[in-house]
Amino acid sequence: MTDFALHSRLAADTLPVCDLSLSRALLMRDARFPWLILVPRRPDLREFTDLPASERATLMEEIAAASRALAAETGAEKMNVGALGNVVSQLHVHVVARFAADAAWPGPVWGSGAALPYAEGAAERLATRLGAALGFR
Repeated sequence: MTDFALHSRLAADTLPVCDLSLSRALLMRDARFPWLILVPRRPDLREFTDLPASERATLMEEIAAASRALAAETGAEKMNVGALGNVVSQLHVHVVARFAADAAWPGPVWGSGAALPYAEGAAERLATRLGAALGFR
């Protein structure tokens, strides 16, 4: 795992939450949508199928855990999960809490206006709570 490096775009757009058994969990810096990104800490991954079967299963469980944590924290009406990779080719999975009243509903969050920064300290507090919910202390 020493060769793992987080893509610079992901690093710039997110706040670290915690490291899970496979993935680094990151909070997207956009207060409009509570949004986690999971990045498997393996070098040179582009596609879900680049992971061995056992790690694909682990990633699916981490996606489920992230979905549960976001839903519990936010009261989301729907969870959106996606792995696009068209802008950032490094394998990463978006887990987005959605609400019928959010800025992009019912469409996707990508390309829906400009990100809205969190209030001072709010993203860090949310990241701490989500890390605790994911089992990181």
